[in-house]
Amino acid sequence: MDLWQLTIFVNVVEKGSFSRAAQAVHLSQPTVSSHIKDLEEHFGCQLVDRMGRKAVPTRGGEILYRFAKRLLSLRDEAQTALAAFTGKPSGRLDIGGSTIPGSYLLPLIIGRFRDSYPDVCITLAVGDSRAMIQKTLDGEVEAAVVGAPANDKRLAEQKIAEDAMRLIVWPGHPFAKMAAVPFERMAKEPFVLREEGSGTRKSLETSLARAGFGVSDLTVVSHMGSTEAIRQAVKARLGVSVLSTRAVAQELEAKTLVAVDVPELSLDRAFYLVTRRQRTLSPLCAAFCNFVLENASKI
Repeated sequence: MDLWQLTIFVNVVEKGSFSRAAQAVHLSQPTVSSHIKDLEEHFGCQLVDRMGRKAVPTRGGEILYRFAKRLLSLRDEAQTALAAFTGKPSGRLDIGGSTIPGSYLLPLIIGRFRDSYPDVCITLAVGDSRAMIQKTLDGEVEAAVVGAPANDKRLAEQKIAEDAMRLIVWPGHPFAKMAAVPFERMAKEPFVLREEGSGTRKSLETSLARAGFGVSDLTVVSHMGSTEAIRQAVKARLGVSVLSTRAVAQELEAKTLVAVDVPELSLDRAFYLVTRRQRTLSPLCAAFCNFVLENASKI
């Protein structure tokens, strides 16, 4: 077993296909299959189930995948540390971002960061806050920016920027002509809610609790797994929702959606940079975190 074989194995798991993994690592499919077979013989168990054209990790494969990601991450950290030592910062950095910062904040920061570090390759994983926090704990990413506090003693978290959330409606909705809407009226409207685990939902739940309310007070007609899905649902008049104004900035400017205040609810929130406390950051990650802390609030 070597790191190259683990790289191939990780690509098979993540691509879900031997052929796509072969393309990613620039090898033939039979060669990829041979490396996976060698790993299976080394560990004495099947690691990947071939299900038609799909490659699915077995339980043993899932265990190896977690360790393989950590080993490959350590390899990247070693390369980055030596690059920093020689005065030529380079290498790969794996970071995470929950839906809003991952889609609307981090791409801008990454672009500006690479102006100073052009030889750096940054991989950005995007998911809900809970998933990104778990990836940070598991070592799959070195740092993540999320839309709600982690509240986990294993993590260090730093507030980096503010975010304004508002009640979002379509232009023809009765609320669209109002500067503010009482919570009692909002609660009676069909409401589209983010899934559990998202920072947007957690922030909304916190805001409701501070005002003495709960999600059960809303007339929820649908749960959706992404901000984009909710944005389209509001446009389709399925219901109203509370979203980050960053996520609907273009629609607000074009007046295809309207943001409304709810006086009883303090909907503003913050974004947080999280890292694993007991993990020494690579020089590249440390440089990136410092850059985030200095620049996130300016974007």
